[in-house]
Amino acid sequence: MERKQATTTIFLLVLAAVALYFCYLIARPFLSPIFLAVMIAIVFHPVHVRIQARVRSRNTAALISTSLVLFVVVVPAVGLGVVVSQEITGLYQLLNQRSAEQGGWNPYVMHAMERLLGWAGQYIDLSTLDLRGALLRWLEQISRFLLSWGGQVISNIISFLAEAVVAFFTLFFLFREGGSMRARAAAVLPLKANQVERLFTGVSNSIVANVYGCLAVGVAQGSLASLAFWVLGLPSPVLWGLVTALFSLIPFIGSAAVWGPAVIILVVAGHWWKGLILLGWGAAVVAQVDSLVRPYVISERAKLHTLLVFFALLGGVKAFGVMGLFIGPVVLSVTLVVLEMLQESTLDSPAP
Repeated sequence: MERKQATTTIFLLVLAAVALYFCYLIARPFLSPIFLAVMIAIVFHPVHVRIQARVRSRNTAALISTSLVLFVVVVPAVGLGVVVSQEITGLYQLLNQRSAEQGGWNPYVMHAMERLLGWAGQYIDLSTLDLRGALLRWLEQISRFLLSWGGQVISNIISFLAEAVVAFFTLFFLFREGGSMRARAAAVLPLKANQVERLFTGVSNSIVANVYGCLAVGVAQGSLASLAFWVLGLPSPVLWGLVTALFSLIPFIGSAAVWGPAVIILVVAGHWWKGLILLGWGAAVVAQVDSLVRPYVISERAKLHTLLVFFALLGGVKAFGVMGLFIGPVVLSVTLVVLEMLQESTLDSPAP
């Protein structure tokens, strides 16, 4: 009888492992939007609790909370996108007008480069370098890249919209049934009630701390970029500061997606010193804020060591992409909590 029971248990474990693996294959394309929905649900949970206290219907409360998140996230992003597109259109028209005065973009850029080469030739022997030919080849490569990049952007936008629909659809059910989902997960885990609470609290604290870290980095980088734009006399410094704050959420590229093109535009327009100043400020100050502010804020909020958070962020991004900024600290927090529980369990167990 015991052997049959053991066989049944082993069979069920194997069957459960196989079923979970296939569930993972099914859910793998949607893991990023699902994790994003979980993160938003945790961050907005206090707001949803207040809404639920005033609205008795779970469906209505969940719909209100989801609509509120949609309004807070989407409306400012769309408004900012419209303003930025108008600014970029105006800037493109200005540069296009200036380039037309010199016969088109290639002669315009060549004229700007000739000025730079003339200045550099006073100090360096450039007679053996075919910089003009290299520049023309570089411009041709950029043109081909922009054509292929346009199609990729359209594909990425469609993919982003699909993931956004999945994320907000999941968010609605997390708001509606989050409490029961947590209770069912706690019942499945073979842990004590206080251990389950510590585990969930660790995950929640790390996610909230990471959101605070992203906000702190965005405010810092946006303020520094806006200051540089204002000092250098560039148009709309506050607007581009807000855009820099949004791009700070993207790892590796980050704020450089804003001040980098601005440097190129300044150089092409003939403002060499302004371009060099902005390049130095962006690379040495603005870009370095992320590696300093984010680990510090997360470590303070989540009560984790700054060095561990630093490696969790880098490793998370390398392993999971953009969402690794949030997954990395969560994995670190869960690991530390589980190790603490194992240590406590070892100390509490009676000696043989």
